[in-house]
Amino acid sequence: MPRHNSDLSRLDRRQFLKWSAGAGAAGLLYSSGLHARPLSTNARVVILGGGAAGMAMANRLSRRLDGARISLVEPREIHHYQPGWTLVASGVWLPEKTMRPNARFVPAGVYWVRQPAAGIDAANRRVELEDGSSLDYDYLIVATGLQLNYHLIDGMSPELVGTQGIGSVYASLEGATRTRDAIDAWIAQGSGKGIFTAAPTPVKCAGAPLKMTFTTLSRLENSGHRDDFQVEFMAPGAALFSQPWVNDFVKQRFDDQGVTRRHHYRLSAIDPGARQAEFAFVGPDSEFTSHHELREAEFSEEGQRKVIADYDFIHVVPPMSAPDFVKESDLIAQDGPFRGEWLDVDIHTLQHNRYPEVFGIGDVIGAPINKTAASVKAQAPVVEDNLLAQMQNQPLPLRHNGYTSCPMITGIGKAMLVEFGYDNDLAFLPSFPFIDPRDESWVAWTMKDRMLQPAYYAVLEGQA
Repeated sequence: MPRHNSDLSRLDRRQFLKWSAGAGAAGLLYSSGLHARPLSTNARVVILGGGAAGMAMANRLSRRLDGARISLVEPREIHHYQPGWTLVASGVWLPEKTMRPNARFVPAGVYWVRQPAAGIDAANRRVELEDGSSLDYDYLIVATGLQLNYHLIDGMSPELVGTQGIGSVYASLEGATRTRDAIDAWIAQGSGKGIFTAAPTPVKCAGAPLKMTFTTLSRLENSGHRDDFQVEFMAPGAALFSQPWVNDFVKQRFDDQGVTRRHHYRLSAIDPGARQAEFAFVGPDSEFTSHHELREAEFSEEGQRKVIADYDFIHVVPPMSAPDFVKESDLIAQDGPFRGEWLDVDIHTLQHNRYPEVFGIGDVIGAPINKTAASVKAQAPVVEDNLLAQMQNQPLPLRHNGYTSCPMITGIGKAMLVEFGYDNDLAFLPSFPFIDPRDESWVAWTMKDRMLQPAYYAVLEGQA
């Protein structure tokens, strides 16, 4: 089991800060053929999305492709550092710390299309834009990120975040800020019930719902009135995290901190005025702790029991999927676990399974894990080299092993650096030999708080 590391992983704080200032992001990154010889081509390459994945590919390909017409489809002028939103919602960071102009990252020579994509005609290799125009491509990189489906929760919308005791770190930077304010208001009451939820679908930063619970617990404990607050975590399945040892740790820590865990409960509706949430219950209710306070309301047509819970604060995690225009295209998965919801790619080569001129990267792809910025860092060199190989009719040289990482915040001021891949294999990890991934430490917290943001921007700039 993980343990609190009181000596900070045997690394002196001053030494660590000096090391991190000198090393910067370098320790978090690895070389991936950044200085390889450019390929001369007149190919038309379209990149859909200018988030971490799309911007990283724009910068990499602008250096690797000599003569190509590279178009980046991204309507936003501001780039948001979304991994920082949990720190904003937890009251640790100011919102403006997470914003940078997109113009800072778009490389010279890349055609920036400042409007949303509206459709993909895969058969004719064409991207349709919101204004009715289109872009033809020879090669397409889908890096759209994902879609937040708040509408699948009856009565819920992102506009409600920050009102009626509702929070949601995913909604937007403004939503993260309003979530902070909603937690402030709940704590100021001096008592009450807080409900934290998880989604029944894959989500970006799967640890974020847990992080929000842990940081809120820290704030409740610091208020001096922890015993006056009820905290419940509603999980749609039996597990709280994909990696078994992390799952076991979180369950035990929740139990130790007085969090009532309820498993197999999916948020189905919300009544903001009444401050009531409806959950669909499916499966054996064998894991909840403490006394059962949910009220049975009715049975759904599918035979699922619906239950009602009162709350003073609720953290909503919406179901997520690929954007609608991707789902409506021939690029969406047609069978298997990602059918109709996620981009259909080979999870190792990141090439589309039916359209070899198409590659996917980032949150949009159908993969068992991988919806983090750390995943993009690992995927970008794979897409780069495999795309260039495809252009030259050569075998694809690189394979993605599913690497991802989650700085699992376990309280304000402490965290664990969790790293794993498709097989939950720790053989190639950890990245830092002086950090035990099973230890909570100030060092892992400092990496989240101070080091990961510059590393992230280095990835955007194609420097890693």
